[in-house]
Amino acid sequence: MLAGYSFRPRLWALALAFAACAAGIALGNWQSGRAEEKRALGAQLERSLAGAAIELPATPIKAEDFVYKRVAARGEWLLTRSIYLDNKQRHGRVGYEVVTPLKLGPAMHVLVNRGWFERGASGLRSPEGEVRVEGIALARLPRALRLGEEAKSRVRQNLDIAEFAAETGLALQPIVIEQRSDGGDGLLREWPRPDLGVDMHASYALQWYSLAALAIVLLVLLSFRKREE
Repeated sequence: MLAGYSFRPRLWALALAFAACAAGIALGNWQSGRAEEKRALGAQLERSLAGAAIELPATPIKAEDFVYKRVAARGEWLLTRSIYLDNKQRHGRVGYEVVTPLKLGPAMHVLVNRGWFERGASGLRSPEGEVRVEGIALARLPRALRLGEEAKSRVRQNLDIAEFAAETGLALQPIVIEQRSDGGDGLLREWPRPDLGVDMHASYALQWYSLAALAIVLLVLLSFRKREE
């Protein structure tokens, strides 16, 4: 006990501190739970990479049944609909990622991120006829910062599945295949591991737990009042 001071917390301060502490712990636990879910998803991705590919049908699918799983698809490239995602870097060099619709059947397609090539490179090839592609199913393509409306040209920064379907009239599966198989096309397929957000949730959890601890510390410090002589 500090000399000349007594611990006399006010009722409102107690209520506020405990409310803040309870909220911090609850939100910290929720973020910790999300981090554990993402770790489990990462383990599932590792198992999927080592397992057999799931064949993608030519009928509509639910994205949640395929995302972060190894998939295979058979069809023909719609090369005239290829999109080149600009400003993609590999080993300090700038280039493009090539995204092409693969026609699975008479009325269904899937977008495939086929790989990267350096700006100005030559010797790229696009196989014709039926091809078989293997890769990882993703819910979307990574998005770059977009300022204003982007022109609907073949070279662009971003590509959204639903927007591209509306733009082209193509029926698209609600996933993108990140191609891992060799396509004989000269494209580079060194993909960064998908960011599942584990570190982000763990960081948020630490912040909420710290807030809970801070509420108690402030309550204690501010509840010491000088004794009246």
